[in-house]
Amino acid sequence: MTTRIKSPKKLIEVALPLDDINTAAAREKSIRFGHPSTLHVWWARRPLAAARAVLFAQLVNDPGGNRGYGPGMTKAQAQTERERLFGIIRRLVLWENSTNETVLREARDEIVKSWKETCELNRNHERASELFDPARLPAFHDPFAGGGAIPLEAQRLGLESFATDLNPVAVLINKAMIELAPQFSGRAPVGPLLAAEQRDLAEEWPGALALAEDVGRYGAWVRAQAFLRIGHLYPKATLPPEMGGGEAQVIAWLWARTVKSPNPAFAHVDVPLASSFILAHKADKEFFVSPVVEGDTYRFEVKSGTPPPGAEYGTKAPGRGANFVCILSNTPISGDYIKAEGHAGRIGARLMAVVAEGNRTRLYLSPTPEAEAIAQQAEPGWRPSGDIPPRLSGGTCVPYGLKEWGDIFTPRQLATLNTLSDLVAEAREKIKADAMASGQFSDNDAGTYADAVATFLGLAISRLADRNNSLCSWDAGPVSTKSTTGGSARTASLRNLFARQAIPMVWDFGEANPFSDSGGGFNSAFAWVEPAVRALYAKGVGHAQMADAQTQSVSENKVVSTDPPYYDNIFYADLSDFFYVWLRRSLRPIHPTLFNTISSPKAEELVATAHRHGGKDQAEAFFLQGMTEAMRRLAENAHPAFPATIYYAFKQSDTTDIGTGNTGWETFLEAVLQAGFSIGGTWPMRTELSNRMIGRGSNALASSIVLVCRKRDAQAATISRRDFLRELKEEMSEAVELMIGGAEGVSPVAPVDLAQAVIGPGMAVFSKYSAVLEADGSRMSVHSALTLINRMLLEGGDEFDADTHFCLAWFEEMGWAPGDFGKADVLARAKGTAVDGVREGGVIEASGGKVRLLKTSEYPADWEPRTDTRIPVWEALHQMIRALQSEGESSAGFVLSRLPERAEPIRSLGYRLYTLCERKGWAEEARGYNELITSWLGIEAASHEAGRVGSQVQLDI
Repeated sequence: MTTRIKSPKKLIEVALPLDDINTAAAREKSIRFGHPSTLHVWWARRPLAAARAVLFAQLVNDPGGNRGYGPGMTKAQAQTERERLFGIIRRLVLWENSTNETVLREARDEIVKSWKETCELNRNHERASELFDPARLPAFHDPFAGGGAIPLEAQRLGLESFATDLNPVAVLINKAMIELAPQFSGRAPVGPLLAAEQRDLAEEWPGALALAEDVGRYGAWVRAQAFLRIGHLYPKATLPPEMGGGEAQVIAWLWARTVKSPNPAFAHVDVPLASSFILAHKADKEFFVSPVVEGDTYRFEVKSGTPPPGAEYGTKAPGRGANFVCILSNTPISGDYIKAEGHAGRIGARLMAVVAEGNRTRLYLSPTPEAEAIAQQAEPGWRPSGDIPPRLSGGTCVPYGLKEWGDIFTPRQLATLNTLSDLVAEAREKIKADAMASGQFSDNDAGTYADAVATFLGLAISRLADRNNSLCSWDAGPVSTKSTTGGSARTASLRNLFARQAIPMVWDFGEANPFSDSGGGFNSAFAWVEPAVRALYAKGVGHAQMADAQTQSVSENKVVSTDPPYYDNIFYADLSDFFYVWLRRSLRPIHPTLFNTISSPKAEELVATAHRHGGKDQAEAFFLQGMTEAMRRLAENAHPAFPATIYYAFKQSDTTDIGTGNTGWETFLEAVLQAGFSIGGTWPMRTELSNRMIGRGSNALASSIVLVCRKRDAQAATISRRDFLRELKEEMSEAVELMIGGAEGVSPVAPVDLAQAVIGPGMAVFSKYSAVLEADGSRMSVHSALTLINRMLLEGGDEFDADTHFCLAWFEEMGWAPGDFGKADVLARAKGTAVDGVREGGVIEASGGKVRLLKTSEYPADWEPRTDTRIPVWEALHQMIRALQSEGESSAGFVLSRLPERAEPIRSLGYRLYTLCERKGWAEEARGYNELITSWLGIEAASHEAGRVGSQVQLDI
């Protein structure tokens, strides 16, 4: 007989300081310089703060469970200990503590302590020597490693970290972050400084400092060598006399695509397709392109001052779509005509303007025939093949004839990227020779070090391609003179291609000068990469390799946390091929197994791609089957003493009037449950900057949810729908109360996150059974379970009086609008009250055969609850909102001090009304409820003060 493993509940299965994690995660989104994410582009990364907090809470025992020493704690003792652990998390998630060894050591010590307690509990287990070695923490595995945030944080917390992914670009990023950097910690750099860069050097090189230094040194060498070979393709601009003459470094050449005019009289002329003629929108420094038409020819001139009407639209026709007008004849140019010209290979380009570096300013110059001719001199020799994805949710350039990767680069860009990619191999040989000459490395180690530095060089050059292609548009800056943060208006600049997950057509594009220091330049790319390398953890042991999540066995006996693909949100393999073709060219000799195919694997990628699988239904079936198998591998192989944590991203559209759910979310949950997992918790992580719930007229949802899962008992029973509903009500009532009330020292779950958070306890009931059986004997679906969970959240609890239950139901149907008296009378009787009684409660107006709820602004400001004989919770809530909005927290606190016994029902009603408004899409109605809940701690503090004063006043009377 197999002994049951004793697995104490982990902190993440009980409580988290969610507000602190969310605040740190949102703040991290604005921290770019030195962040590992700046090594290379990847889509939908999770913030390091969230990953670090989740892993810590996943590894540490909750103090309220059996910790293996003496009798259990009291509730108060457990909460005190839990608060101490929360303090560690609060310090751990701060960006400035990412490399703070004191804070990290405190977290690692706590992890080890919990591990030893778990080992002690299982010391007599028959597999104790295999699973419960107190001297060695279990290793970690992420089977969908993606951008590498979770494996990096596992390594930072002291675990040997394994990262696998089907996508070779993702594997390379992970390899750079967790595998290469730690191998050379403490070594001194080997690359020679350029003569112009002589400076004082450090005597010690901890972490990845030396690696970063050499990335910078050999990056400078690559740039210098490239300039010797192709610098003639990027000449300086000649300044006109009115600008003082001389020469200036070019930042970018701005081009407009062209097609033959559809007007027969001008069919021999290539006319521009320009979506804007505006170059710069800065106060007192506005620049624009002015077309000059002369018969059947035209030229562009750059002018300063206020642009003429219509300049912001270029030659684009009004309305949506790729419709333009001929600059010579004003003849319409339809999108279909442009597509036909594109597929025939007849789309060209015409230089519109040149942007150069001035003395602390940008110079905008008219194009010259010489500048245009030099651009055409480039002979790239090699161009990347492979098809650009014909369908992407954010748009694609394929319909306009740009079908292969090589099509989206100008000849000059191709020549540049070819040269830089080829120089990586030359740099690798130079690095190896310098490493051996330094005396720090053996022959083998020198080669390994050269491979590591060259890998980072290849990543930087691949990153450079994101701003060196013909789909980079020119950002003229905002029309206003001030930015949204109150500073100066941002400088006009070149946008990168992957500002979003799409490869859209760009009509007028910017061609960067790779030898300038501005965005799009080689130095700019390295200015991001080198600090990111320097900030890598560079300790511990990491492994990154390609593996299919459906068949991998790496997870065996490892802690698992992962961020899988989100149904059909992002087509990773399709998008990553843009980088794959350049990484393959530069790094295939170093990483042959990663780049042994023409493009990244796609057939097995777990994304519901309709165009790849023959339709929406087939794509959903593919996703469900594949994700179920991937989750089954985790359920069967993950270390049995720990829950697995799985991230899922939400979009606004995932919430409907019946609850939180959509095809992707429900399909994903179905896969998790079919795989043999039970879900014990769901934690909303607001990992975007939009953490104001009501701000721009719509409600923003948590950007991701973390599911906490354990393997379901193989002997799990079935349960009837009726028994499920009974158990669900019991569990949900307690769980919602805890989430609304929070715990001592911990903020409650935000109203906007409540619908996602309650999925956890609801699905915990649903998923612990092998099946929930409907009345006809069929299995209850995930969709039905989610609907029941959400309805239970909206229905409220027994703490509400009959008048409030009437108001809730009436508000759900009518909002603030009036309704028929007869209808209200029937509803009131059903709720155990009467319309006259509700009117006496001061919350409705009933006259002329109509009934309507009073708006918050209509409640009397001189209300005195101590003399009011009928106070529904509804009235108390809206009086508090009125006081908060008119006079602030102190006034709302005064109202609450007169109703201390109503505090919990008032707060609970606020949550439920917020949830209802969010379901209905009533953003304005939700505002007051959100403001009350987010201000609750301050209101409560004010109520205590007001209560003491009020007591004294009463005594004086």
